[in-house]
Amino acid sequence: MKKNGWILFLFIVLGLVAGALLARWLEKVPGISFLTKPIVTTWSPAVDLYVLSFNMTLQLQISMFSIIGAVIAVWLYRKM
Repeated sequence: MKKNGWILFLFIVLGLVAGALLARWLEKVPGISFLTKPIVTTWSPAVDLYVLSFNMTLQLQISMFSIIGAVIAVWLYRKM
């Protein structure tokens, strides 16, 4: 299989999502709260030109499980 940047990007995104799902499922476990607690970052650019108005919100929630999932995804990509 040919390796390229898009496949690596897909692996990283899937690793982040898998880690986020794992963090959400293990949220109730008290001993690993430092791994499941997300850091939330929000960016909201807005433009108002009187004729055209544009508003977009982008929210990023990263937990340690998400980062671990991305690292495992990169490791799996390199093993291919």
